[in-house]
Amino acid sequence: MPHLLFRGVAADRLQAVTAPLAEELAAICECGTDNFTMACLHTTSVFGSQPGDPAFAFIEVGWFERGQAVRNRFAQAVTRYVGQLDIPEIEIVFHAYREDSYYINGEPVEE
Repeated sequence: MPHLLFRGVAADRLQAVTAPLAEELAAICECGTDNFTMACLHTTSVFGSQPGDPAFAFIEVGWFERGQAVRNRFAQAVTRYVGQLDIPEIEIVFHAYREDSYYINGEPVEE
């Protein structure tokens, strides 16, 4: 935790920035890099663009809320690293999980 889900970013290109991104995000969140998952979804735009139009990145972050200041730093770091891939627009949304609704192997997470 946190979980990052990337759309509009090619996995082979994203792979080049995930290690340093995880290091910076771990420092921001004060946790280990082993707490992060990052995955890419292949998407095909079927409305509002033409084939070959530059894509934009849409990144969903699922996590336990850490406050506005940490959220801002997290979003800035993700934007900086994904921006190195020459993607014209980067949008990020955060989904806050509730600790009492999060389970690992069928057991509730205890904080």
